[in-house]
Amino acid sequence: MKEQPIYSTRAHVFQIDPNTKKNWLPASKHAVTVSYFYDSTRNVYRIISLDGTKAIINSTISPNMTFTKTSQKFGQWADSRANTVYGLGFSTEHHLSKFAEKFAEYKEAARLAKEKSQEKMEMATSPSQESPAGELSSPLTPVTPPMESINGTDDICDTTPNSDPRPEPTQNALAFAHSPAMTKHWEAELEALKGNNAKLTAALLESTANVKQWKQQLAAYQEEAERLHKRVTELECQSNQTPVIKSQKTELNQTIEELENVLRDKEEEMEKLKEELENMNDLMEQKDTLTQKLEETELRSRVLEEQLAGAEQRLEETQEEQENFRKSLRTLLELLDGKIFELTELRDTLARLIEEAS
Repeated sequence: MKEQPIYSTRAHVFQIDPNTKKNWLPASKHAVTVSYFYDSTRNVYRIISLDGTKAIINSTISPNMTFTKTSQKFGQWADSRANTVYGLGFSTEHHLSKFAEKFAEYKEAARLAKEKSQEKMEMATSPSQESPAGELSSPLTPVTPPMESINGTDDICDTTPNSDPRPEPTQNALAFAHSPAMTKHWEAELEALKGNNAKLTAALLESTANVKQWKQQLAAYQEEAERLHKRVTELECQSNQTPVIKSQKTELNQTIEELENVLRDKEEEMEKLKEELENMNDLMEQKDTLTQKLEETELRSRVLEEQLAGAEQRLEETQEEQENFRKSLRTLLELLDGKIFELTELRDTLARLIEEAS
């Protein structure tokens, strides 16, 4: 293919508000791929970014462009042809610096290419037979290019869970947290994760088969697009531009655009499959964590059951000792009552004897 990506990164894309010329408007809901493309046929460098099938950046680099760093993670440049200003928000300062270096490098290359082109035009003795540079749009085929680096970044928003310390639970709270009800809760969550895991595994296997088929289709589309580009070049080089040739050229351009749309759709589907695979890996990690927690809960439940059985046994022994103590007290009280009765009778007898003696 005559146009290939030579450097790619990921960033949040913004455009200047056309009304106020001050505020930034987000062109993408999340971080998207932003690539430098090189058209070897026209010797042109372009910055291109797609959000799904929509091109949110299509900027041709010219010698008078300047990329400006406005903060540690944000940069911008003005495109007079598109009559707008583009802004990129990166996840790290390193990614911004790398993108700025590439911008300066390709801007210098564009300047040298323009100078060479002007020299050729001055030295030419006859008008050029080439068609206007902007008449054809090259397909953005997903050919694996000799990338210098591809920097994958996540969304700017940080979703790291809150790690604030929590107070230590009491013994009653620990016993409640590791009760059989909590064990059943963890088991239910584990079963649900197992079901989701099975579904995702089946979807992944099906997606892998579809990816192989799509790769074959992409290769066929690339070959067809290359053949069509060669045909268009041959038609442009012909001196006699008849209406029939122009009609064929228009049809070929339409076919190329259709192939580009198909390729973009396939790229979007492959991105979705990658996201599903990442989600499945996260679910597998959650499953392992819950399994470990369930094993710990079961172990603590067994320890608590053993402690409960020991406490119940000690309670029964204590109750038995108390019952024996009550029986002993009753026997002692009965003996005491008998002695008191005997003493009472002895007192009455002594009182009578004293009265009789007096």
